[in-house]
Formats: sequence, C-alpha cells, structure tokens
Amino acid sequence: MGDQMNSVAIDGHPKEKWIPALKDIQVAHYRIEEHVHRTPVLTSRTLDSMFDCQLSFKCENFQRIGAFKIRGAMNAVLSLTDEEAEEGVATHSSGNHAQALALAAKTRGIPAYIVMPENSPKVKVEAVKGYGGRITFCEPTLEARERALKKVQERTGAHFVHPYDDPRVIAGQATVALELIDDVPYLDIIMAPVGGGGLLSGTSLSAAYLSPKTKVIGAEPESVNDAFRSFRTGMVQPPTNGETVADGLRTALSELTFSIIREHVEDIITTKEGNIIAAMRLIWERMKLVVEPSAAVTLACILEGGLDVTGKRVGIILSGGNVDLDRLPWMR
Repeated sequence: MGDQMNSVAIDGHPKEKWIPALKDIQVAHYRIEEHVHRTPVLTSRTLDSMFDCQLSFKCENFQRIGAFKIRGAMNAVLSLTDEEAEEGVATHSSGNHAQALALAAKTRGIPAYIVMPENSPKVKVEAVKGYGGRITFCEPTLEARERALKKVQERTGAHFVHPYDDPRVIAGQATVALELIDDVPYLDIIMAPVGGGGLLSGTSLSAAYLSPKTKVIGAEPESVNDAFRSFRTGMVQPPTNGETVADGLRTALSELTFSIIREHVEDIITTKEGNIIAAMRLIWERMKLVVEPSAAVTLACILEGGLDVTGKRVGIILSGGNVDLDRLPWMR
C-alpha cells in the first residue's frame, strides 16, 4: 500500500483488509491535508442551555464537497499505486461518496465512474457531474448498485473504491475525530451518524487511540436501523427497505466496519423521523448552519432523550451539508 500498514485477519480468514492503526490515521491526515479543509468546531450557548451540557459541533458541512466523505476518498485515491490508478476508479453511492471520489480522481488526474441510484438528490447528481464523474444510474437497491458497478468495472477496468468497506477510506474518515479530539480534548462523548459505518468506525478508532475515556455513540434513523440491530445481536443485519429523510444512511454495515464498531463503540441509538427534521431545523435556525438530515441524526437522538448528556462534554460530528433547497423536509 506504500505506507506500513497494520495487517489483520477478519473473522479468522486472511483478507486484504486491515484495521487502521494510529500511524495509519496520522499518515492519512498528512497525505490529505493539502486537499481537504480542517473544519471548525462550533458551539451554541442556546443549545447548551437547552440540553444542559456542552456541545461541540465538528462542522464537516464546511468540508470540500460539503461532507466528510472527501477525507476517505482522497486518502484511498492518493494511496493507489500508478498501476492501480491507471484505468481510473469506480464506486456506487447515493451522493456524498460519489462527489468525493469524483473530486479525488480529478485531483489525481484519473477518471471516476460512479453508479448512483436514480432517486439520488439532484444537488448531489449535479455535483458529481461538476467534478467530472461519469454517472451510471440504477434502481435504488444495494443489489442493483452492485450489479451496475460490476458491469462498469468489466467495461472500464476501473479500481473499485468502496464507500466504507475499505481500510484506506476508514483511515481517512478517522481524521475527523483526530482533529476534533485535538481541538476539544477530554470529551465525555463523541457522537457520529452511522450508515455503512466508515465514519463511526474511524471515529471510534481515533477515540480509542487518542482519548480512550471518551465514549463513542452511533446515531441512526429508527426506520433504517440495521446498525442498531447488528450491534444488539452481534451479527451484521441486512438493511431494511424503510424510508428516511436521512438518505445518506440508507446502507448496511460491512464485516470490517462492524468488527471495529463492535470493539470500540459504546452504543448505537436510534431516533424517529420527526426528531431528525426538528433537529435539522434547530441547527439551521439556532446555529445558522446548513446541514443535511443525515448530519442531524446525532442531535435528534439527544432531542428524543435517547442519551443522557446532562453535564457532559459532547462532541457531535455534523457529517455534511448537501441538501436540495427545493425539497427541504419541513416543506413536505
């Protein structure tokens, strides 16, 4: 891989998967730093008073492409050998990873082939096109995504960069929490949304290495609660066909992300759709921050009362801010 990696076996079977060590996360941070923003951490006295705690919001909505995903995609693309990168890169994504991979590929000067569900938000589709991504649309199911991606790879020979089931991507996503812990030490809790688990697993690794007393909590919509069910049963559960405004979280954990989450995450909690919309609106109105529904799921869990944060120092990762301004959830 170029850098010295911490190679492990997953479920007892040797695979080309490894759990990023602290060095891998630090190397990823150095590798991508000139290509991504070090996003600010903001606070709100109003929200602190409302929830009787100290909230620190890591604002990845200010990140390039409007979401944390650029960190993992950039690290993965810049980690490729010239031979691996020769035919370009490919992935399937509902939006943010698609934009991230397209921009990372553009940065390296290689093509990016993106499979997107036909119901992807228009703002994300247009952004992928703007970064030079070559889009193939498919039915909005995981099976359809994978089938379409296989055809694209057969046609192009492009190197697959998975949205989250990739140690290089996880190491890149882990740099969010690495920066948060550096800026706001001694947090009691860090909360991150969970879909496929790239951000949550990376967050839990950074916390385990750099702030082991900090508890990491995952947040997920109740209507698509496969991560919650996986955490409770100890086995990866299939995704449901539920609907949620948090479109970026409609995906399932991988064995790799789940193995990290099971080891290092304190809990995964869920929240109802109404609370996601209310939390999103609260952030817009009180903090003047444009965040997408997936980013608001963390605060929604607190709003719902699913986590006792009284008197605690809580870091919240606002994962992104890509929204269709013509289809805001409170306008429906």
